[in-house]
Amino acid sequence: MSLINGLSFAVKKEGYEIDVARTALEGDTLWADDKYDLAILDVSLPDGSGFDFCRKIRRTSKVPVMFLTAADEETDIIMGLDIGGDDYITKPFKLAVFLSRINALLRRSENFNTDSTELNLGGIIVKRLNGEAYKQGKRLELTASEYKLLCLFMENPGRILSSEHILAKLWDCSENYIDNNSLTVYIRRLRTKIEDDPKEPKHIVTVRGMGYKWNTEGISV
Repeated sequence: MSLINGLSFAVKKEGYEIDVARTALEGDTLWADDKYDLAILDVSLPDGSGFDFCRKIRRTSKVPVMFLTAADEETDIIMGLDIGGDDYITKPFKLAVFLSRINALLRRSENFNTDSTELNLGGIIVKRLNGEAYKQGKRLELTASEYKLLCLFMENPGRILSSEHILAKLWDCSENYIDNNSLTVYIRRLRTKIEDDPKEPKHIVTVRGMGYKWNTEGISV
């Protein structure tokens, strides 16, 4: 209880308005107002799971979601990001880092909303306003992490992106819970959904020793 009160005080001091829900039921009631720019979730709730609440948010909203929790197993972290979380902070943590990550998520969300509403490259179309992606007219079923990866690559066609750059852009990765191995898994999953042959990718190609890039050579854009 004291942690919630302390964090609430710190966030309000930064100039933000905040509502606190201590149960999933209270969260449902508050979220129904559809007035929030950021959701901060714990994994363990008295009457449910923060993972389930995140899934519920992602059915209707692209609002940034941060997990702030003691659940620090790698499987929990990957789960949180895979189902739509934008950041995952484990306890103990430094208050200054927590506030910085909030500011980064809100800033990135604001920038995203002011970008071009549609990306169209090589037969892949991303419609930002409704958070959907299509391949040759067929909607792609992407996780939030896969969707963000796809947008990042399509925003930078032909540019080599290092693993460090990708991690920093997508997850503000100043800690080691998201590493190159995890990124490799995300890219492999994305390739299975956008490539005709994931083993011979034409869109997201690996540049040995340097990173990845969205290939434009020999592909109509």
